Formats: sequence, C-alpha cells, structure tokens
Amino acid sequence: MKKFLFITDAISSLVEYKDTSVLMMQTAFENNISIYVCEIKDLFYSDNVVSTVCSKVNDPFNSITDMEETVALQLIYFDKVFMRKDPPVDENYMNALYLLEVASSMGANIMNEPKALQTFNEKVLALRFAKFMTETLITNQALTLKEFHAKHHEIILKPLNGMGGQSVYKFHEITSNELEVFDGLTQNNRQVMLQKFIPEIIEGDYRILIINGQPFHKALARIPQDGSFLGNLAAGGKGECRSLTEHQRIMSEEIGSFLVKNKIFFAGIDVIGSYLTEINITSPTGAREIFEQSGENPIQLLFTED
Repeated sequence: MKKFLFITDAISSLVEYKDTSVLMMQTAFENNISIYVCEIKDLFYSDNVVSTVCSKVNDPFNSITDMEETVALQLIYFDKVFMRKDPPVDENYMNALYLLEVASSMGANIMNEPKALQTFNEKVLALRFAKFMTETLITNQALTLKEFHAKHHEIILKPLNGMGGQSVYKFHEITSNELEVFDGLTQNNRQVMLQKFIPEIIEGDYRILIINGQPFHKALARIPQDGSFLGNLAAGGKGECRSLTEHQRIMSEEIGSFLVKNKIFFAGIDVIGSYLTEINITSPTGAREIFEQSGENPIQLLFTED
C-alpha cells in the first residue's frame, strides 16, 4: 500500500468540511493510500537523513484527528510528501523548505518542489506573465506610491507574503491615513505590491486550479459580498463554480507549462476580468468548493499517474 505524508498547519485547525488538504487526504484514502500527517516543526535531520515525527490518520472521512501514535519516519519512506503549510512564508517556513530540499536531493518525492517554493514568491511570480496582468508596481517608496495613484486613481495595495485577503487595501486617494497604512506595511524596507483596481471584481475573483501543468476545466469564482472589494472566501466572498472561458484556458495553459517545468504540480492562479493577479503555489485552495458544486473532484487528477 502506498503512503502519503501531508505537512500542514496544526491538524486541529483544519476545517474538515471545506479544507483542500483534507480533500487531498480523503481522495488519496479512496485510492487505497495510507495517510500520514505532520507539521513543519516535526521535521528533523539526523544520521544523514531528513525525517519527521508523524501520525497515521485512520480514516480521514471519519475524522482527521483520529490518529495512531506518533512515529519517526524518514521522508524517503513515503511515496509522496505534500507540502501544504499555509503562508506566511516566514523564517520557520523557509527553514522547513531547506530541510525538504535536502530530502528531495536524497530521493524524497515532494510536491510542490521545495526549491521552487524557495525561489518563487507567489505575487512576484506572476510578473513573469506580465502580458496577462494589469498595471503593477512593487515598491516601498511613498513617492512611487503617489505617482502610481496619480496615474490610476483607484489602486489596490497588498503585502507580498499575505493570503486570504489579509492586509489588502483599496485606495481612492492618498491622505495621511493611506500613507500610515503604507508605512506600516513597508516597515523594515519591506516591499509591497500595488495594482490598478480592476472593476470586474464584482463578477468574481476566479481561482483556476492547475494540476500537472493543465488547468482544471471548472474554476471557482469568488464574488465579493456586502459592498466589499475582496472576493476571497476567507474575507467573506461567495464561491460559484463556473466553466473556464477560452481566454482563461489559454492563459492557464501557458502558465501551467512553466509551472510543470519547475516541478510545481498543484497551483492556483487568480484571475479578475481578463487579468492575472497571483500564482498560488504554497497551499492553493478551492478544490473542495469546485467538487461540491460540480460533482467533479480536481484532486483525483493528482493521482492519475498512480
């Protein structure tokens, strides 16, 4: 029987009925695969190998917290290791990637490729496909912020390592209040991303899953609610499963080709209107909602090679 390891946030923190990582576990279990779980704090290097303290989940459909006693196992013991820890990409996250990269060099099969996760920032990675993006600025200088706003009038500000719509702001004007927000996010010379506001957000912020280099044919349109400009489900957006448009398919296939060449086998790109905004490679979500609304499970494609 094959064995998969899932590296996640604390298991008790995962919301089972909507979490994509849990859907991955359940889908693997349906494919007669044993499921093990751990956190990044459980990784360690000893005796020339990278190992982890982990637990076997008895039945992820019943409860992911129903586990056997912990055991120390080498990462090469598993047929696949899924790095599914949510951002922030902080020091602890990067240290875990360093260990995972060592394990990968020793033959561990880790998804997504640790070296790629080290190399690519999710928001900056999108700039490789700037032809699909709206006007974008990355800076920590207030002067360039003011110039960008003067040109585009309505702009979005977001940190480079945020997720779920956290610390994302919409600026109609630049007053002392906006500058205070900007200064707070750019402390210690941190860079932020600014983008021209895309009014089509009212029609949905599309999450398109790219699996093994190919876009799944259904996307999740996350629609802002109650006057918000944020479509993220974590920020209160409503998810609607929709078929990909031709433009979305063409864009996704080009991006997917790049991702699979870099051993990024599970990703989620965000599209508003006709514009790419982000390429999520750390712990993409949206699969559960697509499955529930369409009856088609995108995660099953991860196991087609098996």
